[in-house]
Amino acid sequence: MMTSFLVRFAIVLSCLSVAAGLPAHAQQEPARSAPAVSTDLSAPAPGTAQTMAPPASGQAAAAGSESGTRGGKSVTTGLDELSPLGMFLKADIVVKAVMIMLALASIASWTILIAKSLEFSVLRRRLVGALRKLTGAKSLAEAHLALGQGKNVAALLLQAAISEARLSAGLGSDEGIKERAASSFTEIVRAEARRVRTGMGLLATVGAISPFVGLFGTVWGIMNSFIGISKSQTTNLAVVAPGIAEALLATAIGLAAAIPAVIIYNHFSRVAKGYLELVNRASGTTGRLLSRDLDRSHTGRHVRAAE
Repeated sequence: MMTSFLVRFAIVLSCLSVAAGLPAHAQQEPARSAPAVSTDLSAPAPGTAQTMAPPASGQAAAAGSESGTRGGKSVTTGLDELSPLGMFLKADIVVKAVMIMLALASIASWTILIAKSLEFSVLRRRLVGALRKLTGAKSLAEAHLALGQGKNVAALLLQAAISEARLSAGLGSDEGIKERAASSFTEIVRAEARRVRTGMGLLATVGAISPFVGLFGTVWGIMNSFIGISKSQTTNLAVVAPGIAEALLATAIGLAAAIPAVIIYNHFSRVAKGYLELVNRASGTTGRLLSRDLDRSHTGRHVRAAE
C-alpha cells in the first residue's frame, strides 16, 4: 500500500517537473533558430556586414570630396564673378559706357601729366638761360646777338622791342614807343600763358565731373538691380550683391579718375604760375633794354647837336 502511494507520487512529481521545464526550453529554441529561418533578404548576414562596411565609408568619403570640390569650384567662380573685370563684363551697357568714358578720362589725365611735365621742363630751362643773357646785355642789339633766333618767349619779346624801335624811328615821343612796346609785351605774355595752360582745362573738367558721371552709373546699376529683385521676387544677398557691386564699381572708377586729375591740375597751376613769373621778368628786362637804347639815342642826338 505504502509502495503504491510512493510510486504514484513519483509519477505525478515527474509529470509536474516535465510540464514546468517545457516552456523554458520552447523559449530558447526559437531564439536559437530565428536567424536560420529569417526570410528578410535585405538584412546582411553577420559575416557580410563587416565586409560591406568599408565600401560604404569609401562612398561617403568620395561623396564628401566631390561635394567639397563642387563647393570650392562654386566659391572660385563667385570670386571670379566679383572681380573688377568680371563685374565690368556682367554690367549693364549704360554702366559699361560710363566705365569706359571714365577710364579714357583717367588715361587722358596721366597723358597730360607726362606731356606737360616734359614741356615745362624744356620751357623753363630755355627761359632761364635766355633771361641770364638778357640781364647781362647792355643793349637790344647785344641781347639779340646773344640770343640769336632762339625759340622761346624771351626771343619773341626781344624781337617785338627791336621791331617797335625800328618802326618808331624818327618819332620824337619816347613814351609812345615804350607804351607800344609794353602793349606788344602784354600780348606775347598772354599768348604764352594760354599756350602753357593747354590741357589744364581738360584736367579741371575731369576732376569736376568724373564723380558725378560715376554716380550716374551707380544709380543706373542699382536701379537695374532693384528691377531684377522685383522680377526674381527674392531678397537673397547672393542675388542682390553682384548688381550692387557692379554699380558701385562705376563710382570707384569715377573717383579714381577725379582725384589724380585734381592733384595734377593743382600741380600744373603752381608750375605755370612760376613759369609766367619768369616770363614777366623777361618782359621787364626787355623793356629796360629798350629804354636804355632810347636814352642813348637821345644822348647821341644831343651830343651831335651840340657839336
